[in-house]
Amino acid sequence: MIHTRVIAVARDEPEPEALDEAAAVLLGGGLVAFATETVYGLGAVATDANAVRGIFEAKGRPSSNPLIVHVAGIDQARSFTAEWTDEAERLARRFWPGPLTLILRKTEAVPDVVTGGGPTVGLRVPAPTVARRLIERVGLPLAAPSANRSNRISPTRAEHVVADLDGRVHLILDSGPTRVGLESTVLNLTTDPPEVLRPGPIRPEELSEALQFGTVCRRASTEVAESGRPQSPGMLAVHYAPQTPAVRVESIEHLAGIAWPGGSGLLAFEPIGAEITPPDVVRIVLPDPEVAARGFYEALHDLDGRRLELIVAVEPPAGPAWDALRDRLRRATTPYQRNSRR
Repeated sequence: MIHTRVIAVARDEPEPEALDEAAAVLLGGGLVAFATETVYGLGAVATDANAVRGIFEAKGRPSSNPLIVHVAGIDQARSFTAEWTDEAERLARRFWPGPLTLILRKTEAVPDVVTGGGPTVGLRVPAPTVARRLIERVGLPLAAPSANRSNRISPTRAEHVVADLDGRVHLILDSGPTRVGLESTVLNLTTDPPEVLRPGPIRPEELSEALQFGTVCRRASTEVAESGRPQSPGMLAVHYAPQTPAVRVESIEHLAGIAWPGGSGLLAFEPIGAEITPPDVVRIVLPDPEVAARGFYEALHDLDGRRLELIVAVEPPAGPAWDALRDRLRRATTPYQRNSRR
């Protein structure tokens, strides 16, 4: 078993010694968890196939599920793509650093293990200073999916990483909670028109406006079968899930039909009257879309850690501001049926 070390680093001015130590671990083929603006990532040098295999082993992740590659900037991104398009240049200049992943044709410098054997690679520049300075210290891109066991709740704090990956990762850089809280928007630039494979903090209308022509499409289905090869992370039907049985209902009105067991939790995104649930139900209500995005995984971790018998979630209100959260919720839960358990 690996001895996992945790080093606290300043969010805005990370200590050079900590970055140097993390870079040495990565260049030696090890795994380092670090915060992006979305969630904590489990990093390995993307050009080191053996190190990247360590990510899949640590997470228990299917080898067909591709990884996002984090780069220091546009110049480094260009060097790992077979064709850096005008669209990529425009979007990168508008949204990087930030929570946008661009899918492009890869070069041979990107090992097949990173892309699940596919011809494309997802690239992005993370916003936090810690993440970008770490990539610069290493001098190479970092493959970094979320730092959790496969299909479990994404981590937004270092404590979440420790709980899931202690003994599986060499080093964790703890720079505090992440600021966005939901994974990046993934945009496929190898299709015409470009296609959103995973909704995220940057919405399709923002992408269309930045491209200044046509519209960006939302894929009709952003799911693949467990046996299929996804083009992007976050496309498996079951993902981001707590270990506690977790179900969802379409609206507050549907809570009336819930058979609440003794230990239950409720996650909702608009106010809920006290009379609607039994008094002992643990409630978390996140009525603002930005606050909800930042607090969604934190809320799931909280409820999951209480060892409840059931978590019930009410789907968010309609509207594009809630699309990314709705996507994550549907993958983390199953539709409620009486006596249903995950």
